Amino acid sequence: MRTTPIERYRNIGISAHIDAGKTTTTERILYYTGVNHKIGEVHDGAATMDWMEQEQERGITITSACTTCYWHGMKMQYPDAYRFNIIDTPGHVDFTVEVERSLRVLDGAVMVYDSVGGVQPQSETVWRQAERYHVPRIAFVNKMDRVGANFFRVYDQIKNRLHGNPVPIVIPVGAEDNFRGVVDLLEMKAIIWDEASQGMKFDYEDIPADLVDSANEWREKMIESAAEASDELMDKYLENGTLSNEEVVQGLRVLTIANKVQPMLCGSAFKNKGVQRMLDAVVEFLPSPIDIPPVQGFDLDDKPVLRHADDNDFASALVFKIMTDPFVGQISFIRVYSGIMVSGETVLNSTKDKKERLGRLLQMHANQRHEIKQVEAGDIAAAVGLKTVTTGDTLCDTEHPVILEKMEFPDPVISEAVEPKTKADQEKMALALSRLAQEDPSFRVHTDEESGQTIISGMGELHLDVLVDRMRREFNVEATVGKPQVAYRETIRSVVEKAECKFVKQTGGRGQYGHVVLKLEPQPAGKGFEFVDAIKGGVVPREYIPAVQKGIEDALKAGVLAGYPVVDVKATLYFGSYHEVDSNENAFKIAGSMAFKDGMREGNPVLLEPIMKVEVETPEEYMGDVVGDLSSRRGKIDGMDDQQGGGKAIRAMVPLAEMFGYATRLRSLTKGRATYVMEFDHYEETPRNVAEAVIAEKAK
Repeated sequence: MRTTPIERYRNIGISAHIDAGKTTTTERILYYTGVNHKIGEVHDGAATMDWMEQEQERGITITSACTTCYWHGMKMQYPDAYRFNIIDTPGHVDFTVEVERSLRVLDGAVMVYDSVGGVQPQSETVWRQAERYHVPRIAFVNKMDRVGANFFRVYDQIKNRLHGNPVPIVIPVGAEDNFRGVVDLLEMKAIIWDEASQGMKFDYEDIPADLVDSANEWREKMIESAAEASDELMDKYLENGTLSNEEVVQGLRVLTIANKVQPMLCGSAFKNKGVQRMLDAVVEFLPSPIDIPPVQGFDLDDKPVLRHADDNDFASALVFKIMTDPFVGQISFIRVYSGIMVSGETVLNSTKDKKERLGRLLQMHANQRHEIKQVEAGDIAAAVGLKTVTTGDTLCDTEHPVILEKMEFPDPVISEAVEPKTKADQEKMALALSRLAQEDPSFRVHTDEESGQTIISGMGELHLDVLVDRMRREFNVEATVGKPQVAYRETIRSVVEKAECKFVKQTGGRGQYGHVVLKLEPQPAGKGFEFVDAIKGGVVPREYIPAVQKGIEDALKAGVLAGYPVVDVKATLYFGSYHEVDSNENAFKIAGSMAFKDGMREGNPVLLEPIMKVEVETPEEYMGDVVGDLSSRRGKIDGMDDQQGGGKAIRAMVPLAEMFGYATRLRSLTKGRATYVMEFDHYEETPRNVAEAVIAEKAK
């Protein structure tokens, strides 16, 4: 049965730039809500939320762990607890897919900022994503104890750089070493934390004299903001010059949920100050599942249908993450939007149109779990033993199918070859790669037909590093990773009127005889290979013509310059001869292949390279550097656009061969504030000096 009414649920994400102290903040939340009895520190590698080995080593969060906890309020003002489902999201650009995926299932987010660094590149990306999914948010300025901490500078950055509308609910008392607590602008009291009790104890004191004016000024701004929530509040404010605290909270709550303002708080999670006030703000300002519009999906005829956050509506849930657990097997994290899902019952995977039996249902706490019988509307849980699901699938009532919107994942931008070190690793590697690809839609695996190598593709160099590392740890697969490769092609530029080969072999008894004459012509780019039979008067018998074509097609697989596939050539067979006894299919196949290769050498052969369409989003001040760098990579700039929220979008065509290591270079050019996407566009002739280097490399 439901123990917490749905209006007391808060599904929130904690999201930030790498190193803003997000994982530490989450740890403190678990400590104050009584889930953890000892605080885990990130720099000891002991944080509860960072539970994959690699995360503990690298000190960055890669998987969004999901945790449930209960909050009674910092003054125990909520005897009936609020239930928080917290999703910890990664803060690294290469893991943006994880962030998108978790934002999709949240109802609200806490954006953590570093008091010194302020709004950083990943914060801009995450902010854009939160806007796209209409996720209401509050801001928490962390690390107020650091040298150079400045709460009001971060306030300006959220306003100017992110075009947000921050409304401080507290202001800091002191900063750097003297950071002691906050002034609560609703209560108009200073909250001072006691360090000895790890922040469990705190006192309400009078506002320090030097902060009284500032506190009054910020309180006034807060009330003005709240008054804009409705005509009724505005009238009261104009009449009385102020609003009651209840009215302020009510007004700001409406505006926050409508994505019009972002309440702003501060503290130092590491020094145990300010986190509880932020948790109260989650209750006060962020929505429960029933405060946001019902989720829209489509029925099987593609007609829109709504599902309400109500236990009595038909069941629907979205699979937003899949993980492989060494003990339990595959775990699917689901967000239930409507109805109730009971373990043991059959549900429909409407995305794939397959029925599934819901096995065990688990309540997750980082990497510990408790079994539960059912999961209700608005809740997040993990299901074990689902066979057909992948990330983004919908599970629903078998009689009332609905497909919740599809999540879109970007195409991978970098590929590397992986080779297993031993025979034993080979079988395990195939399994490991398919498991990892199932967990992560932005990771792709395929076998290269030309080299037979296994090629992995992903969102960036760090992304692939982490996956190869996971393969080693979780599946015990030792693999070597090649350097990123480019798929070149070859073609001809001039017409060859006569490409001839007479293949004759006498070895006593029956010999071989095949004689063909071809005309070769270049085709427009992208037209492919074309074979024309123009034999007159049976000089080459009908039955041997397919053999000639097959011989030419074999020759297309490896060109004469560097052995890359040949494209965009037309071959016309117009003359030849045969021998009554010695001619056979094989002889004509060899003759066709050799004639084509000889002709290609004469046809001014060239190397073609893949050209990528690249789009870089960068703040204006780095535009010159970014354009200069793209030009130095043989890039052609196609155009530039101004962007919403400041900055420029630069469009260019750049050869793939020049794009390796680009993510790292762009990050250092723009202090990590630019992002880029790239996709394949077309093949183009490689400049001679580059082609010569490629051919020489291939000849080694």
